[in-house]
Amino acid sequence: MAEAEKSLGKKLLGFFIKEPENEPAKPVTQPGNVKQAAPPPPEAKPTVVSSTSVPAEVDRKFVEHFAELLGKANLPGPDYFEFKQALKSMEGLGLNEEKQFQASWASFKAMAAGVTETSVLTNSANHYGNVLNKDRESFLKDVEKAVDDRIGSLKQESKKLQEATKSYAQQIVDLQKKIDGNNDRLEKINGEIQEQTDKINVSRDSFDLTYQSMVDQINADVEKIKRYLG
Repeated sequence: MAEAEKSLGKKLLGFFIKEPENEPAKPVTQPGNVKQAAPPPPEAKPTVVSSTSVPAEVDRKFVEHFAELLGKANLPGPDYFEFKQALKSMEGLGLNEEKQFQASWASFKAMAAGVTETSVLTNSANHYGNVLNKDRESFLKDVEKAVDDRIGSLKQESKKLQEATKSYAQQIVDLQKKIDGNNDRLEKINGEIQEQTDKINVSRDSFDLTYQSMVDQINADVEKIKRYLG
């Protein structure tokens, strides 16, 4: 990946996650054709949804993944991200939401000479939303494969061992050691099935929640752009 893409991917984190206050931000040289960083949003409590056993939450590693993905998909010229940056800069000025959008639009038009239609914002925002959606589809296919690879073979082994155990039980004394050994393995397999299932479900829920959080934010901005600026 080009350095400009890496830089933009890191800067996009400022839209969706707040860096810890005890870790001062490191200055980064900004390439001329890369979008400027937006100030970090106010810290918010993680959104939590329930899984089979462990709660999922917006996960930093997925936020970083999405930011890097959007950095690679960065469209040339000013677009939704510059508008988002201008919108972030309005925080703390005491303006209501409509005024923030209107002022940000005025600032964006001054930066993007010749732009008069808000379609440049909605089209680019929809572009980035589509990029996230395609990545989610790919991720879900990987989850399906992980389920087949990790869980399917364990269930197959479990079924075979149960059938073997019934056969060994008929031989009582001579085969008792084999029965005990298989029962021990079955207990371990059941634990592995639950552990792997939990891990996959948590990862999937965290990914989906992070994806939904970011897409909802983009969609909300698109609606407000249409409402306030259209």
